[in-house]
Amino acid sequence: MRKEKVERSTKETSVKVVLNLDGKGKTKIQTGKPFFDHLLEAFAFHGMFDLEVFAESKTSAGNHHLIEDVGLTLGLALDKALGDKKGINRFGVAIIPMDDSLVMVSLDLSGRVYFDSNLKFEYENVEGIPSQMVNHFLKSLAETGKFNLHVVEFRGVNDHHKAEATFKALGRALKEAVKVNLNHKKIPSTKGRLTEND
Repeated sequence: MRKEKVERSTKETSVKVVLNLDGKGKTKIQTGKPFFDHLLEAFAFHGMFDLEVFAESKTSAGNHHLIEDVGLTLGLALDKALGDKKGINRFGVAIIPMDDSLVMVSLDLSGRVYFDSNLKFEYENVEGIPSQMVNHFLKSLAETGKFNLHVVEFRGVNDHHKAEATFKALGRALKEAVKVNLNHKKIPSTKGRLTEND
């Protein structure tokens, strides 16, 4: 079972993440931000990951630090749970519609960090969280998870739908990337390793 627990505490936040890549989509999410909780639940449900996230802010300006630190901690848990990455598919892509919105997430668990997104939001806040933090969360996740992450918004009007389609696509794409290919048990790279410098 590929399962990892990571705790991260700073002057701004306290975060605990328990991630099981071989789960059934069960979640226990408590960040104090209902819509953010909803997005994380959608990610885990569609990725079939068991995910526990407990996060609290220690400052009054908590939105930015809290969401960023959850992304950083989840990325660390993902990287540790994957281990040497032997046998995984490595690549994953998903295109998810949600009413007016259509979003693609493509990723490569290469060990190299890269993030790009053309997600744009009409309003400054979406369901109580700063809309800019959607992209910032994804960037933080890719940074400590050590992977390439591309997000493409094909179309969309409703900010809620854009964000939710993105997290669902992230779950589906990651589910495909971490899946173990029983016919190929080696590290999925012609170099024989997946690290930041390769």
